[in-house]
Amino acid sequence: MSCDYYPYSKYTRVWIPDPDDVWKAAEITRDYKEGEPVLHLKLEDETPLEYPVGANRNPLPFLRNPDILVGENDLTALSYLHEPAVLHNLRVRFLESNHIYTYCGIVLVAINPYEQLHIYGEEVITAYSGQNMGDMDPHIFAVAEEAYKQMARDERNQSIIVSGESGAGKTVSAKYAMRFFATVGGSANDTNVEEKVLASSPIMEAIGNAKTTRNDNSSRFGKYIQIGFSRRYHIIGANMRTYLLEKSRVVFQAEDERNYHIFYQLCASASLPEFSDLGLTSAEDFTYTSLGENIFIEGVNDAEDFIKTREAFTLLGIKDSSQISIFKVVASILHLGNVEICSERDGESCHISRDDPHLKHFCSLLGVELKQMEHWLCHRKLATASETYVKNMSSKQATNARDALAKHIYARMFDWIVEHINVALHTSSKQHSFIGVLDIYGFETFEVNSFEQFCINYANEKLQQQFNSHVFKLEQEEYMKEQIPWTLIDFYDNQPCIDLIEARLGILDLLDEECKVPKGTDQNWAQKLYKQHSSSVHFQKPRMSNTSFIIVHFADKVEYQCEGFLEKNRDTVYEEQINILKASQFQLVADLFHEKDDVSSSKSSRVNVRAAKSIPKAPNKEHRKTVGLQFRSSLHLLMDTLNATTPHYVRCIKPNDFKEAFSFDSRRAVQQLRACGVLETIRISAAGYPSRWTYPDFFSRYRVLLKKSDMMSADKKLVCKNLLETLIKEPDMFQFGKTKIFFRAGQVAYLEKLRADKFRAACIMIQKTVRGWLQRVRYRKIRKSAITLQRYGRGYLARRYADFLRLTRAAVICQKQCRMVRDRRAYLRVRQAVVTIQAYTRGMYTRRIYWEFLLHHKAMIIQRSVRGWLQRKKFRRARAAAITIQCAYRRVHAKRQLQQLKIEARSAEHLKKLNTGMENKIVQLQRKMDDQSKEYRTQNEQLQQVNTSLGSQVSKLQKQLEQVRSQQGEGGQLTSLQEELERLREELQEVTAQKKKLEEEFSTEKLELQQRVQDLETENSLLKSEKEEMNQKILQQSKSSEADGSSVSQREESLQKELDQERQRYQNLLKEFSRLEQRYDNLKEEVSLTKFHPGHRRNPSNQSSLESDSNYPSVSTSEVGDTEDSIQLVEEMGVEKAAMDISLFMKLQKRVRELEQERKRLQHSVDKMEELAKRKGSESKSPTSEQETADLAYNNLKRQELETENKKLKNDLNELRKTIAERASQNNSSNELQDSYNLLLSQLKAANEELDARKEEVLILKSQIVSAAELREKNDHIQESLNVPELNNKEPLDKEEALKAYHGLCESKKLLEAQLQTQSRQHKDELEALHTQIELLKDDIEKKQEILNYTASLSPEAQVEYSVQQEITRLTNDNLDLKELVEKLEKNERKLKKQLRIYMKKVQELEAQSSRSKPELVRQVTVQRKEKDFEGMLEYNKEDEVLLLRTLISDIRPNTVSATVPCLPAYILFMCIRHADYINDDQKVESLLTSTINAIKKVLKKNNDDFEMTSFWLANTSRLLHCLKQYSGDEVFMTQNTAKQNEHCLKNFDLAEYRQVLSDLSIQIYQQLIKVAEGIIQPMIVSAMLESESIPSLAGVKPMGYRNRSSSMDTDAGGPSSYTLEALIRQLGQFHAIMRDHGLDPEIVGQVVRQLFHCVNAVTLNNLLLRKDVCSWSTGMQLRYNTSQMEEWLRGNNLYQSKAAATLEPIIQAAQLLQVKKKTSQDAEAICSLCSSLSTQQIVKILNLYTPLNEFEERVTVSFIRNIQNRLQDRNEPPQLLVDTKQTFPVLFPYTPSALSLETLHIPASLGLDFLVRV
Repeated sequence: MSCDYYPYSKYTRVWIPDPDDVWKAAEITRDYKEGEPVLHLKLEDETPLEYPVGANRNPLPFLRNPDILVGENDLTALSYLHEPAVLHNLRVRFLESNHIYTYCGIVLVAINPYEQLHIYGEEVITAYSGQNMGDMDPHIFAVAEEAYKQMARDERNQSIIVSGESGAGKTVSAKYAMRFFATVGGSANDTNVEEKVLASSPIMEAIGNAKTTRNDNSSRFGKYIQIGFSRRYHIIGANMRTYLLEKSRVVFQAEDERNYHIFYQLCASASLPEFSDLGLTSAEDFTYTSLGENIFIEGVNDAEDFIKTREAFTLLGIKDSSQISIFKVVASILHLGNVEICSERDGESCHISRDDPHLKHFCSLLGVELKQMEHWLCHRKLATASETYVKNMSSKQATNARDALAKHIYARMFDWIVEHINVALHTSSKQHSFIGVLDIYGFETFEVNSFEQFCINYANEKLQQQFNSHVFKLEQEEYMKEQIPWTLIDFYDNQPCIDLIEARLGILDLLDEECKVPKGTDQNWAQKLYKQHSSSVHFQKPRMSNTSFIIVHFADKVEYQCEGFLEKNRDTVYEEQINILKASQFQLVADLFHEKDDVSSSKSSRVNVRAAKSIPKAPNKEHRKTVGLQFRSSLHLLMDTLNATTPHYVRCIKPNDFKEAFSFDSRRAVQQLRACGVLETIRISAAGYPSRWTYPDFFSRYRVLLKKSDMMSADKKLVCKNLLETLIKEPDMFQFGKTKIFFRAGQVAYLEKLRADKFRAACIMIQKTVRGWLQRVRYRKIRKSAITLQRYGRGYLARRYADFLRLTRAAVICQKQCRMVRDRRAYLRVRQAVVTIQAYTRGMYTRRIYWEFLLHHKAMIIQRSVRGWLQRKKFRRARAAAITIQCAYRRVHAKRQLQQLKIEARSAEHLKKLNTGMENKIVQLQRKMDDQSKEYRTQNEQLQQVNTSLGSQVSKLQKQLEQVRSQQGEGGQLTSLQEELERLREELQEVTAQKKKLEEEFSTEKLELQQRVQDLETENSLLKSEKEEMNQKILQQSKSSEADGSSVSQREESLQKELDQERQRYQNLLKEFSRLEQRYDNLKEEVSLTKFHPGHRRNPSNQSSLESDSNYPSVSTSEVGDTEDSIQLVEEMGVEKAAMDISLFMKLQKRVRELEQERKRLQHSVDKMEELAKRKGSESKSPTSEQETADLAYNNLKRQELETENKKLKNDLNELRKTIAERASQNNSSNELQDSYNLLLSQLKAANEELDARKEEVLILKSQIVSAAELREKNDHIQESLNVPELNNKEPLDKEEALKAYHGLCESKKLLEAQLQTQSRQHKDELEALHTQIELLKDDIEKKQEILNYTASLSPEAQVEYSVQQEITRLTNDNLDLKELVEKLEKNERKLKKQLRIYMKKVQELEAQSSRSKPELVRQVTVQRKEKDFEGMLEYNKEDEVLLLRTLISDIRPNTVSATVPCLPAYILFMCIRHADYINDDQKVESLLTSTINAIKKVLKKNNDDFEMTSFWLANTSRLLHCLKQYSGDEVFMTQNTAKQNEHCLKNFDLAEYRQVLSDLSIQIYQQLIKVAEGIIQPMIVSAMLESESIPSLAGVKPMGYRNRSSSMDTDAGGPSSYTLEALIRQLGQFHAIMRDHGLDPEIVGQVVRQLFHCVNAVTLNNLLLRKDVCSWSTGMQLRYNTSQMEEWLRGNNLYQSKAAATLEPIIQAAQLLQVKKKTSQDAEAICSLCSSLSTQQIVKILNLYTPLNEFEERVTVSFIRNIQNRLQDRNEPPQLLVDTKQTFPVLFPYTPSALSLETLHIPASLGLDFLVRV
């Protein structure tokens, strides 16, 4: 250091001790010389003070830091590191800037503001995510991000240790850290583990937190939560370990304190019906909840908190039954506290009243025996070596035992809940790494300190030792990393104090030893401590007490009272009471008290230790571990876990004891800073080299102290070394490392002083230079005029010479072209001749070869025919020979047989045998034939009657058919045909009656629906009238108050805002839909990959869902059966109409029943016929007569005739139906005719049904006739046998007759069986359909039952609300369905009207053509052909659609069509759509549009990060949308069309619905484009707008703290910090050029740029609001220059009117706010009027963050900030600090028609669209 610099000189500011404020600021008024006894000071209130100093007095006071360093984010950045500097910096940040977080090296100091701050939203989490720790303002999210980043980068587990006093905010800090992990590292799947981790907090707060005098929500236990992460660093599970549960709070609370929250929550919800059996009332009525005399907490609703607790239990998977059991245990503890123990007269015993209601409630809730519990609450069992006996307890002993039991029950329940939370948070997948969050007590000291404070302070000693070693290790690593000489830093080591507590014969050992003594007392234990540890430095004996001791901890001395140590260490609970609870009839209660391997039964009144390792169960209570021993082992396990991780420290400070918002008590803060180790960190850092600068930062800050010759060197490290050796003479004051310079304390302040002096000298130089500049301005004006004259003269001469060169070059080019044309013509002539000769020669040779092949082929055909003829001839000859041989042989054989028969006939015996019994048989046969002839006559008469009736019917129908055919042109005779058909079928009247009956039943519902429609229409009309009235009022107001333009503009802005908000909501829904659609596709792909099974897979059918969704009975072919008429009826009526026809459904049901009866009847007849066949087979004779044979033949002929007539009748009816259908289609304008046609058609169908029934009867008759014919043949055979007596053989003929009859019956049986099988299949199909309907009804009933159960569980008010919501939902759905139906009908009406206009136009054209002459017709045809050639349509085959889409969408790249018309694919697709519309092919139009949309979605999904591809398809999609509008035929879109374009409009289809789909697709593509663009520019924004030096040498560098030299700084020069403003503007220019080249509409381009500029503004402003180092005047200047460059870019690209510049207004105002003056009230008023786009919070935040970089700048005073707040308090703004970076402006696609004519479009051949035909 230079010799002329001495720190204790005049005007130097120092810190002196103060009893009230701890440290007080003062200023030296006289130079101090070494050795003087007094230092002359002046306090801040101008009071003089003589401060004594010297060796025996006070040391020299601490020096104050310069104002530029006050309020730093990191305490280690201060030049002077000591206690007053730390305290003052924290005070200034907390009170003046309202910053509650400050770094202190590796520690985050968090001061409890006792006020809700809006700095923990999701936008803040997003801002801190991915940032380095020193880049942003201190925050708990920064520590969490650092832990998360180091876990991912270093592959090492992390821990966040949160400590502090009760009320300091430990629990809240730990909760916010876990919220950050849950947001950033959310689970990859849908398990919602992060929600479960957060859900554990309400439960643990309910059962482990309570109100104390220091904190309304104080955690009375410590916990360590391990959050597990997967390899991709998503949360997969968690685990919780708890420590130090304060069980004594269950039975005792101090004044103005409360028990645990769960007791009060349960009492506040006691009125719920499910808690009626708990017997609870107000918390004031129970002893354990009323000891603090105040059961309420201000601002807390216990009932609402209890609902949140139950929801958290449910989210974690704890069943409702288990929850009720937990609440029963909690209620039982309250009742146990109210059990009244009455003392007996002798005072040595006590009793409990048998009628005590609380004891009864306690026993019933826990399911234990009342008598046993009553007995053992007043007695205890003593066991000796020889016997066991029961002893009475006094009232005091019984009360203590009761309280011990209550504490034990609560502790067991606490352990059970923690265990089940861990089960819910456990994961089966492998944990890759974890981050632990430790929330534990800080150091505690009270007036009376007992065993609990001893354990807490012991744990803090261990944590402080780990903290000190870690800080020392980091300092050592820093020095070794920079390779500077390492000097051992002396730091406080508390190992002796830890040995005093836990070493052999330490305090805990002596305590355990005394607990083992049968009659050990607290006094004896205290005497042993005095004797053993009196020589220890950390142990002291109080002067006035023999029952207490003092331990000198690292933070302070603490006096502990020995009373109660032994009892709390033993934690005695009587086994008899525990055994009763073990025998509980409730399983959960019994499980609570059964010993487990991992949980010890012995616990202290405030210590709850969950041992992490398995410990074998002790054989008896004497050998159980004490509480102190358990706590020591669990603490060692915790320390092992922390030592195996990388720790991050959060020290919570309580600013005052009165819970006042932003109130700072310096004495309390210093106590906590000393206790939590922050000052130890400062001391260790100050002992070495606390100030550290990188070489570039040091060079940038202090280059003003360099000479120009030194700055020319390229080695900045060498330059810095030379400068420091020149400025600081003492070499020990600094050290040079590899990348940093290390300074001792105070050296940075000295360098700042030299820098300020240099700047003052530079100001004088600037003034001198400005005066010289003014004189040089005049000279430059004269010089500029001379140069201008010279420039014009030289330009004239240069232009003349350029003209000469241009003419010479033109002559040379003309010569070259002429010569080239002459030579090329000669070459082409020769080439054409050669090609012609080659073509003729090749053709000649080819024809020769062709004739040779042709002759060869004909010869082969001739050979084939000849060979085939020869083979056939040979075959016929052989076959004729074979037949001749066979005939000869058979003739010989027949002759032989004839000779043999003649011989037999001559014999007499043979004749006798033949004539035996012949006469009798003839008589019998004659009788039988007579009987059968009578029967046959009767059957013949019946058949004739049937035929006559059928003939008459057929003739009637033929007459009717002829009448219909002859009277087709007259619609009036349909009624006569209707009457005739009604006479034929009287059954139709019954059907219509049933139909009317059913229609009357459902008419009420129809009337209700009509009434609803009318109501909706009236409501709509009212709304329209109101709208018209409002419009009229607005118009009147605008006319009446034209002068008041501001109000009108405000209304327009509000309406525009509402429109934008509505558009934004719709586009957000589209965005969410696209996200869900993307997620659905991803899940579908994942399922297809994970669950693929080879083989055939059926596609699911939607038929059942369609049928089940209908409110009307559906019609299916299985229900109709085999009847052809019903099928045709359904086809003609349509499925929807048929489904609504109730009568048809009833008719089909009736038909099913008839078919079932017919099936049974036929089955019965088949059985009878089988029996008849068997009987006939057994008969030996079957006589028939000639009359029967004649009758059978006649019946057969009549049957055939009847079938022919039936077929003819059916054909006639079908023709009649077709004819009427054609007439109905031609006259579809008449509704009455249509109705009559439908009625007539239904009657014809019924007639057809009757004919089919008659057909079945004919089939039955046919079977009977077949059997009769067979009998006739048999009779003929019998007759022949009678006529030829020599061939008469009776027995064989009888057998053949029976056999033939049996075969006939079998055939008829098969026919009937086939009919029965068909009907049975139909019946099965019907049953399946009915079963399906039954299942659907069951599902519906189950859903309604669930809704009913849920409704029953709600309160009456909630039931009413829920029912109203359900009814509203139902009515809304009905309303939407009706609206959709009305819209469909309207669309159909418009379509039909449009088609009617087209047809009328065509008719007019045809009439006009017919009236013209023949030559004119020819000319007209010629003109039409010429126009057809230029229609601008493209035709393609349906099978080429896939190729078309692949070529135009899937495989196309933007650069392939870059040289053509912009949006060429959109034009080509529209021309294809036009042709499909021209040919009236709706399927083709629908298929093409649907496939196009799907193909575009696939391409965008594949290229979801390609800006060029996204922009290309946004342009094409919007252009296709505009084409559909431009050529739709709507007058709105045709105003700017040419006459030719109007001729190209669509003729047949209205594609309005597809326009909406394309509009939604365009919005989705736009959102994807914005997402891609923001992802590209977002890493560039901060470095380009805030960090890069657009104006060189303007930015200053401030000294940085430890956080900016920590391991989180892992970026190098090539990282994000290397981006400049030019790079950002260049990237924006690339975006703009791409969109412009793709032909994107200028309005959409402007909206894209506006959105990107909003992103730039949001990211820049958010970083500015979270970074203190950039809130300075120089940054404001830099930022203003950068925004002006951005605005200039907008102007250069004609985008300034796109509202993009307005989005930069907040950041422009922030830059201006950093630059304006901030002193007077006028400045405050100017700031309020200037910063209209910034919120009040943002303005105040920037003013609080404003930091002067030099001494001549002044800080913003607190009074000025308060003045700003008072002026802006009337603003109504949301309490949000940061700008939402995810906000998207609603996009609007304005209609921009194309001036391009479709017929002039050229399709390049490179696209490969040769299959398209131009039409």
